[in-house]
Amino acid sequence: MSHYVSDIREPLIRGHKSYHDITEDLVSPTEKTPGFGWIVGFIISLSLLGFGLFCIAWTVWHGIGTWNLNRTIGWGWDITNFVWWIGIGHAGTLISAILLLFRQKWRTGVNRAAEAMTIFAVICAALFPGIHVGRAWVVFYFFPYPNTRGPLWPNFNSPLLWDLFAISTYFTVSLLFWYTGLVPDFATVRDRATGLRRKIYNFLSFGWTGSAKHWQRWESLSLILAGIATPLVLSVHTIVSFDFATSIIPGWHTTIFPPYFVAGAIFSGFAMVLTLMIITRKLLHLEDYITIAHVESMNKVILVTGTIVGVAYLTELFIAWYSGYVYEQFAFFNRAAGPYWWSYFGMMFCNVVSPQFFWKRSWRRNIAFTFFLSIVINIGMWFERFVIIATTLARDYLPSSWSYYSPSWVEMGIFAGTIGLFFTLYLLFTRVAPVVAIAEVKSILKSAGDQYTGPNKIHHGHDHGSESHGHEDHSVHSTDHDNDSHS
Repeated sequence: MSHYVSDIREPLIRGHKSYHDITEDLVSPTEKTPGFGWIVGFIISLSLLGFGLFCIAWTVWHGIGTWNLNRTIGWGWDITNFVWWIGIGHAGTLISAILLLFRQKWRTGVNRAAEAMTIFAVICAALFPGIHVGRAWVVFYFFPYPNTRGPLWPNFNSPLLWDLFAISTYFTVSLLFWYTGLVPDFATVRDRATGLRRKIYNFLSFGWTGSAKHWQRWESLSLILAGIATPLVLSVHTIVSFDFATSIIPGWHTTIFPPYFVAGAIFSGFAMVLTLMIITRKLLHLEDYITIAHVESMNKVILVTGTIVGVAYLTELFIAWYSGYVYEQFAFFNRAAGPYWWSYFGMMFCNVVSPQFFWKRSWRRNIAFTFFLSIVINIGMWFERFVIIATTLARDYLPSSWSYYSPSWVEMGIFAGTIGLFFTLYLLFTRVAPVVAIAEVKSILKSAGDQYTGPNKIHHGHDHGSESHGHEDHSVHSTDHDNDSHS
């Protein structure tokens, strides 16, 4: 059904693409030999992963004593990195689910990579409780299995147990949502492949034929999963914040933590998506599909969520002062003027000040500046988690037990290993699946392509794409074997 399209709306697909052009551009990176940039990145990522595995083995062999934790600071880089990775994993589900429900067309250029980022970030996060859960000999309390010990979970009130349920549910739904979107694209790759590769992709695509019934079921399933995933975006990091908020420690025992953690997670997640997408569009030459318009839209989300995080920081300071509770006041005074002052002011600059640069349109649309600022924001969000954990624990009620924490080389190595794991998985993903969702980009071509909308709009009758594929948008949802494999 035709609908009005504004002449001044900025195109989301550039280059006067036809449906066949889209398939060629997005599938070819999975078929060609990887470029020099990809190989260098993969070697660096594998090296970091190898060093991280060595540090994990060192920890297992020698014990947690190789970390610089002490009786005062029992949580250090392990929980800091855990919360940081969980936060990064939030943007994928947000872009995929919430923006799908709100019919935001700009999501189609970035949602696939964002969903993959979610899966890989949660895997990295799961590593930390996997190697350090405190009393490891009772870790079986986490898992539901028949037992003779009476109550199945003796401490169901522990938010650490809620984490297990929330994160495993989030991971499962995100994985299903990600794979559901991949099915028609796997079929497109299958129809262009031969031999064993064709059989593998045929298995991965579940025998997809592109029939109307397949598309109907695919769209229904996508909407159902989006509806399930949307509350998970809010619930997962809320429950992670309960790790702190349900304690009685000053600086943690506060009701602002759930919305504050959710906003921070979306904030850091979008920053990581930008980091990945800017690298990806350059390495895989996807500038026509991941456009300046996409970058600007994401920068607007970063500006909003960064401002919310800034308001949360100031609210914490105000409530500490207004409460008249001396221990709460000391906790925040210690953050700003104590031994970790450098991390507090680093957090404030990176998370509160730096996003405000995006009020200026030319900076929102500057790729180099956006890439730099996305890394600054990721560093700032790591500082936030470190400030919450280390500064609060370092100064407790008993001054004689006050301590100072700095990580050992083993802790830093494990963190570097998770970064290596993340980028290793992401780079492998770019080799086996289209980084941009082919079918979803095709579905918006006639309302977002530069030959159909925007100041460069041309008459459809003279467009090679519309001449050869002048059918309704519903028909672009195909495996393209008629247009691609036999063209």
